[in-house]
Amino acid sequence: MNRFRAPDGTLLAWHGTGTGEPLICLPGGPMRASAYLGDLGGLDRYRRLVRLDLRGTGESAVPKDPGSYRCDRQVDDVEALRVALGLERVDLLAHSAGGDLALAYAARYPERVRALVLVTSRARVLGVEFTVRDRGEAADLRKGEPWYAEGREAYDRIWAGQAGEEDFDAAMPFFYGRWDAAARAHAAGDAGETNEEAGAGYAAPGAFEPEAGRVALGALDAPVLVLAGELDSGPRPEVAREIAALLPHGTAVVQPGGGHYLWLDDQGWFSRTVDGFLERAADGAAG
Repeated sequence: MNRFRAPDGTLLAWHGTGTGEPLICLPGGPMRASAYLGDLGGLDRYRRLVRLDLRGTGESAVPKDPGSYRCDRQVDDVEALRVALGLERVDLLAHSAGGDLALAYAARYPERVRALVLVTSRARVLGVEFTVRDRGEAADLRKGEPWYAEGREAYDRIWAGQAGEEDFDAAMPFFYGRWDAAARAHAAGDAGETNEEAGAGYAAPGAFEPEAGRVALGALDAPVLVLAGELDSGPRPEVAREIAALLPHGTAVVQPGGGHYLWLDDQGWFSRTVDGFLERAADGAAG
């Protein structure tokens, strides 16, 4: 575990695994400690993963100003990490709600981004939302699963904003391509990893300015890989293609049988796809 200071003085932590070119990894949640990313399905065989614990999560300190949990206000934390690593340009991977932060960073510091990988990511910076209809369509794909009947009502209550704590447990299988032992173990680790106060402030009013975001990211020169899971609801494959189409060098790829945590559902496919994309991006930048 390594530490550096954010511009406001908050002491932040990052965790490194693997060897090779650094890949900064931003967790979702929102505001979940980066531990759940693990080695991203063996991606650390190809790259040195630099997992950032966002402020107030994991090994990072709680900031003095709770308003600094807002997504756009954390952009300079990512920039401070780039400086601390001594990198001129960065390759950046973001999962789920972390996609908002990665896109906001790319909008503010486009010259610092060499390549961007969005893994089942949000894109509210671009004005793209995931609807209740999207969630329902994805859930319908799981009707043949033995846990479907018990989990569907809970799943619907979550997206209707009416869920109790037990509903999140019942609906958890919907987030994984396979509800096997590995998925259960990963889901069990969710408890205590998320800073709920920080998560509530992440998308506070003013966090996203879609019109400005579309203008800034419409000029982004870096290649962007938008990964979606065939079975995931956020984003659905067609929404991932919509996100990619808003980026000049965006490409959407759908992982067959994938849920929200693609690196668990097919480690080999995930690591090869991401590494291949980053290799091509590096070759393009060198050329």
